[in-house]
Amino acid sequence: MTDNITAGSPASDTSLPGDGYVGDPAVRAEWDNRYADRQQLWSGRPNGALVAEVAGHTPGRVLDVGCGEGADAVWLARGGWDVTALEVSGVALERAAGHARDAGVAVRWVHAALTEAALPPASFDLVSAQYPALLRTPDAAAERALLAAVAPGGVLLLVHHAGMDTQQAHDSGSDSGFDPADYVWPSMVAALLTDDWKVEVNEQRPRVAPDGGAGAHHTDDVVLRARRLR
Repeated sequence: MTDNITAGSPASDTSLPGDGYVGDPAVRAEWDNRYADRQQLWSGRPNGALVAEVAGHTPGRVLDVGCGEGADAVWLARGGWDVTALEVSGVALERAAGHARDAGVAVRWVHAALTEAALPPASFDLVSAQYPALLRTPDAAAERALLAAVAPGGVLLLVHHAGMDTQQAHDSGSDSGFDPADYVWPSMVAALLTDDWKVEVNEQRPRVAPDGGAGAHHTDDVVLRARRLR
């Protein structure tokens, strides 16, 4: 890992790295502003699809992509997982570190974009990306980074809001600037899976949504769970 990670060795010390963000400053600023606008952006509870899909899995090394305010990371750490949590927003990471500190769990925090994070390849037993805002590029860099992080025998769990990939750019409001063509969706990741992977789940299902928080109005998920065979 790079020095953008602070290993939370003692559970009481989940401090953040210094200002060593790696990624597009404009993306960081956009998300910092979004978090700064509200004292709490998300519900503070783990995502329902993650809870359902991880049930029965033996804890190992997990990468939480786009960890936000840390609810999933803290829940995973409480369950015995060795958690590395990645996020572009420094505001969100500060909140996440505080939640981990309050919970008495250790998390490694990575302040970087997924494609710039220099994560150790093929080293995570679970890569969890819950509703990630991953920017699409012609070389499919984000999709390939997700796949590259999974260890042989490990699982990629990618969950997104159903139907967002087919929205018109103006559906989310002119102020948001949202255009689905700018982002990575589960179907794009699934399209890159080779014979080295086994798709275990690829479906749309009703969302188990925590009460409150941004995005609570979405009712259905697209869930892609794929295991790396080799």
